[in-house]
Amino acid sequence: MAALRDLQQQLESQASVVNKIQKDISKNHQVRRQYTIQHGENEMVQKELELLDEDANVYKLIGPVLVKQDLVEAKANVNKRIEYITAELRRLDGSLKSLEEQQNSKREAVMKLQQRIQAAQAGKASS
Repeated sequence: MAALRDLQQQLESQASVVNKIQKDISKNHQVRRQYTIQHGENEMVQKELELLDEDANVYKLIGPVLVKQDLVEAKANVNKRIEYITAELRRLDGSLKSLEEQQNSKREAVMKLQQRIQAAQAGKASS
């Protein structure tokens, strides 16, 4: 009886860990989606900047004000942003892979606990 209760507590604990991992995976997907959108937007800006002549006027929106910016500086800023976003996407991919591996191992542990509980209940019912 006590062994069965312990198994059920372990099962609840493992199930809550699986739920937390699922929430983390969902959050990871959400953040990744935002970075992917930003990456696409910055690549469009980069392509637009490449089309400009060297003497073209470039403006950066800072709050409600447009501030004149050097073309070379604007290109460098966009390239740095793309590098940063790409690095973040790679980090998120690694994190997602790790979370999915944790989720799979915890699910296996939950299934084994469920089987042990069923076996214990079957043994109790037959005695």
